[in-house]
Amino acid sequence: MKRFLVILLAVVLILGTAACGGNGGSSESEGTEDQITIGYACKNLNDTFQTYLVDAANEYAEENNIKLDIADAQNDVVRQHDQVNTFITQGVDALIVLPIDTSAAEPMTIAAKEAGIPLVYLNTNPYPDGNFPEGTYYVGSIEKEAGEMQAEFIGKLLNGQGNVCILQGSLTHEGAVMRSEGVVDKLKELYPDVKVLAKQPAEWQKDQGMSVTENWITAYGDIDAVFANNDEMALGAINALQEAGMTETHVIGIDGTKGALDAIKAGTLAGSVFQDAAGQAEGAMEIAAKAAKGEEISEQIKWIPFILITPENVDDFI
Repeated sequence: MKRFLVILLAVVLILGTAACGGNGGSSESEGTEDQITIGYACKNLNDTFQTYLVDAANEYAEENNIKLDIADAQNDVVRQHDQVNTFITQGVDALIVLPIDTSAAEPMTIAAKEAGIPLVYLNTNPYPDGNFPEGTYYVGSIEKEAGEMQAEFIGKLLNGQGNVCILQGSLTHEGAVMRSEGVVDKLKELYPDVKVLAKQPAEWQKDQGMSVTENWITAYGDIDAVFANNDEMALGAINALQEAGMTETHVIGIDGTKGALDAIKAGTLAGSVFQDAAGQAEGAMEIAAKAAKGEEISEQIKWIPFILITPENVDDFI
């Protein structure tokens, strides 16, 4: 009889535990029932700033019960289109896309619109005229302003005199074109005696920034400053200049990455322009989530301001 009671008690405990587990599963199901899924089409996670955007998007997703699916196109336009189409086939509730080639963004816009899926372009603007189709949004920064900030700061350091070069990102990227234009236009306006010797793409990469700068050193000799469309290329330029013993050349980047902040502290990088990855990614996630839920969105375009980083304020960004 005692053995029977022990067995009976064990069975009751097991059944009770199973019942509790079942209730927990039901509660979890209820918690995810209203969860939305956002497809995030990234350009290239080998780019430091792109990783900052993804980290911020992931953090927002975790805090707001959002399922975030991330695809890395690795700078392949065809692959990015395929990834976006896959997200659409899977029936995601919203899309966030960082277009590799802004001139090739239209098919993605059309596909999302036909599927009735809201689309947020992030960081790279495929519609610089501001005419975004219905159901399409943009979160980013006014790219030309970053180049203007660089030019004002470096022009002052050069006392309005000198020879400079510009390291550009990919010319299919709206940011590379507008940042370079900002440098050139602002120099003409404020420092007409500063001469731009050359502009050349280095595809946002540190090693290419170093290689292009090495070629410039060979071709031009003394260079008073190098403007880079991002920090990675700026750091590559510093490596080339240091190897050539040109430690007095001013170099400035854009993004405010950790490597750039360290270089500013060390005195090897003159400055950078902070691009707010968290502000951009969180803004895109918020709009995508609202659009997926059918909530009202007050603005189709959300601008996140740039901030100049110099040795005087670098500690504020570390």
